[in-house]
Amino acid sequence: MANFTIADIKALREQLGTGMVDTKKALEEADGDLEKAVEILRLKGAKGNAKRADRSTSEGLVAAAERDGKVTIIELNTETDFVAKNERFIALADKVLDAAAAAGADSAEAALAADAGGQTVAELISDEAAIIGEKVELRRVRTLTGDAFEIYLHKTSKDLPPQIGVVVAYTGSDAETARSIAQHISFANPTYLSREDVPEDEVEKERQIVTEISRNEGKPEAALPKIVEGRVGAFFKQVALLDQDYAKDNKQSVQQVAKAAGITITDFARFKVGA
Repeated sequence: MANFTIADIKALREQLGTGMVDTKKALEEADGDLEKAVEILRLKGAKGNAKRADRSTSEGLVAAAERDGKVTIIELNTETDFVAKNERFIALADKVLDAAAAAGADSAEAALAADAGGQTVAELISDEAAIIGEKVELRRVRTLTGDAFEIYLHKTSKDLPPQIGVVVAYTGSDAETARSIAQHISFANPTYLSREDVPEDEVEKERQIVTEISRNEGKPEAALPKIVEGRVGAFFKQVALLDQDYAKDNKQSVQQVAKAAGITITDFARFKVGA
């Protein structure tokens, strides 16, 4: 008779985020010894990491933290929402975020090489993935500098950790408006801070596209320059934060709202899990 109960299986699954069959087999092999079962699952998981390398990691979480006058934001991915909401995965994200923030990492590559208690973040993730039994991937990392920050983490499902994270760096003292702009970013998904930040080749490509569209619509050749520039302006409203219509009042731009509040947005980051 097995020296473990259904409650033991449930407890171990909740601790590790492992599958029912694998957990039961490990407990059987360990004769009910929970610590030994963890070792077995870890060893079997390590062997399986290579097999999982090509799997998709579309679930996960976004986390951010301020440290030493900077804010670091990370996106940590896994395969299923079951693992994404597991306490062990969330604890791993906290460790990864702490290490990335301590290193001031501004890319996933830099974060993976950072120290995490005597091992690299890459090694930490690999060890934990072996226990969890799913592929775990640090997809994106950014560290922002600035005078003041607003962090907004949004849950798209109440049962999951935050799936969208926004960090706004700004100067000024109106934190409420800065937070409102962070919420706007989570919804509007701008790519650049201002139109000046949009690469010229990207602007030129858009100009060529809207020129061709306008011609195909039969617009008069003499009117094309004005029509094209108007459509390029609409493009800037899509991709440049400061040009966007403010979500809470589309009669104002984000730039106008910030200026009225006496703040200047100097940088931002927006991560959405799997996007």
